[in-house]
Amino acid sequence: MARRERVVRMSVEQPLWRALTAYRVITMLYAVLLSVFGREKYDRPWVAIAFLVVMVVWTLVTLPKVAGAAACTKRFLVADLTIALAGILLTPLADFEAQQVDGPTLSSIWTAGAVLAFAIKGGWRWAAFASTFVAVANIIERGHPSRDTFHNVLLVWVASIAIGYVVEVARASERTLARALEIEAATRERERLARDIHDSVLQVLAMVQRRGTALGGEAAELGRMAGEQEVALRTLVSSGLVPATRVSEDAAEGAVVRSVEVDDEPSGRADCDLRSLLAPHAGSRVSFAEPGAPVLLAAEAARELAAAVSAALDNVRVHAGENAQAWILVEDWPDEVIVTVRDDGPGIPEGRLAQAEGEGRMGVALSIRGRLRDLGGTAELISVPGQGTEVELKVPKVSRGKAGSAR
Repeated sequence: MARRERVVRMSVEQPLWRALTAYRVITMLYAVLLSVFGREKYDRPWVAIAFLVVMVVWTLVTLPKVAGAAACTKRFLVADLTIALAGILLTPLADFEAQQVDGPTLSSIWTAGAVLAFAIKGGWRWAAFASTFVAVANIIERGHPSRDTFHNVLLVWVASIAIGYVVEVARASERTLARALEIEAATRERERLARDIHDSVLQVLAMVQRRGTALGGEAAELGRMAGEQEVALRTLVSSGLVPATRVSEDAAEGAVVRSVEVDDEPSGRADCDLRSLLAPHAGSRVSFAEPGAPVLLAAEAARELAAAVSAALDNVRVHAGENAQAWILVEDWPDEVIVTVRDDGPGIPEGRLAQAEGEGRMGVALSIRGRLRDLGGTAELISVPGQGTEVELKVPKVSRGKAGSAR
């Protein structure tokens, strides 16, 4: 059975939409209060009242439209900008002296919200487009480009373009992160499949090759074919030709979701006694030393650690010989569990591990070190030619990796 791991990351631009929603409401109230306290200056107050009613209703009704990129359509942006421009151009009609006095327009700083919506939705180019219309409307409303008018227009223009540029950079960063998550997930999936293949198929093929060569005749030919398939499969595993994970980018919310198919056995979170998983390895050639009390680890972490021990014992049988003696020692410390696998074989010549990895033989690299790395632990291998090999596996009880879970 498999489960789907979902990693959801919030978009950088989503907080900007929430800020824009709050900004529109606050500036709407500011524009209304500004008009109420300055109502005596209006020559045609009904013009100001009519526009403010339209602006308030429009702002409240369209709040869902500025909740995210998907809801904020081009049609809404055009209509929103039109209302903002109408507020600017209707100001002289409501106040005859507006062109002589650099006072606020009917829409006041609410206009900037329409421009910022363009910036967040489409980037700095859309922001420049909307800001240009606002600049032209302000110049028409004033009748002449005064210094204050130029200052206000330039401020809106620069701020909106800057925000639009930041949004574009954030989106590019999200795409890069999505790609990095995809590569990371694909790498982990490749290593997991490689471990499983190494622990089963590759070892069977290697055994068939050895036994077939020893028996001779038709069995030798079967062994040769098994050897060829082993080499081909090792090459396939080491080259990473495995299905990539699916990474989708939700344009509406800007969320990146990573889905990874991973092995799922019962709960993966319940504690498991590591001793019960390692005890079956004990025999005439394998001595098992354990604490008197249960050695509890998260179930998935315990299974992965037991598999790493099994891979180490497989290496003992293959490289040290069938008659080699091995010892398993389990140590239960307050913050970690240490399992040591030692043998009395001939040891590993210097440089042999690196050579094996180059040949696609990933037993130590994936079945042992890869598993421990995923658990947040470490695997140390000490080997002296003629004096055997010792593998020390350390796993934290509160896992820092992805295979385990916190107790």
